[in-house]
Order: sequence, then structure tokens, then C-alpha cells
Amino acid sequence: MAAQPPVCDFGWPAIDAELPGVDGKMHNIFECRGPNGLLVAFICNHCPYVKAVIDRLVRDAKDLSAIGIGTVAISSNDAETYPADSFDNMRRFAEAHGFAFPYLHDENQRVARNYGAVCTPDFFGFDKDLKLQYRGRIDASRKEVAPEGTRRDLFEAMHQVAETGEGPREQIPSIGCSIKWKDAG
Repeated sequence: MAAQPPVCDFGWPAIDAELPGVDGKMHNIFECRGPNGLLVAFICNHCPYVKAVIDRLVRDAKDLSAIGIGTVAISSNDAETYPADSFDNMRRFAEAHGFAFPYLHDENQRVARNYGAVCTPDFFGFDKDLKLQYRGRIDASRKEVAPEGTRRDLFEAMHQVAETGEGPREQIPSIGCSIKWKDAG
């Protein structure tokens, strides 16, 4: 089921948490930041929206690192109901796509709930003070592979954040599969 996050809540503070990474280490979200900001990406392994953009996310994370923006990806999906999103499959997914950033497992889904994450992918772009400046899409591609020359919305917004400390006032929300929540009962 497709879901769309709300518009950017400018200035909302990032929330730290310690989660296990596919590299076998524990990571604090805040330790993933760069001197100019942090991109927190809620993704998963099986979502067609994520699969369509994952190589561009890896590219953008590399390009953002060069301008002082760190990246962390988090999977919060219920892996019991969606085994493709298991921790072992997260490890394989990260390796297959050459992740150069931590990919963390939010097994109890607390981090996704604290962030108000809605879908995969859901991007939260923070400035150097870890205040929200971007909550939009990676680009216009949706579930398809983007044609050559597609505007890099996420990269351009975070480049602006790195340079000015502020995100663009007009943002187009991401769209993706809804996060697969565990039953409350």
C-alpha cells in the first residue's frame, strides 16, 4: 500500500538512538552526522519504491558525504511478516548495493515511531544542528528507474542545507510502501 509522509516540519529536532548495524556494530544515529548535517533514510529491502531508487540513494549519500552531510539508513519493517526485510537480508541488500553508510535495524520500531516515519523510502534531512530542513523525495521517479537528467531533489536540497543551513521551502513529499508495523496486540 502506497503512503506519503507529511510536509517538512522545519526545525523539528532529530532523535538519537542506538541500533545494530549490518556491519555487526552498534551505531548511534547522531554519530552518523557530518559537519554540515545528517540524512536519515527509512528504507527496507523488498519495497519496489526503494528498489527503484536505492542506487541513486547510494550515489547521493556518497556525493553528500563530500560536502559534509552524513547518511544513515534504517529498516523498521516487521521482518516476521515480511521476511525479505530480515536482518540477514538487510546485510545482503547493503552489500549488493555497496552501502558506504550504516544500515541499521529498528526491530522494535521505536525509532520509526519517534520520527513519525510513514513509508519506505522516507527521508529526513537535518542541518548541522540536527534540526529538520528536508522531508521530501529523492527525485520524480517514484517506482520507476529515473531517466538520465532527472532533477536530484534530495541531493540539491541537502546541498542547500550544507551551504545555507536551510532547506528549500517548497518540497515534494516522498512516496512509497507503508511501513510494515507489528500488531499492537
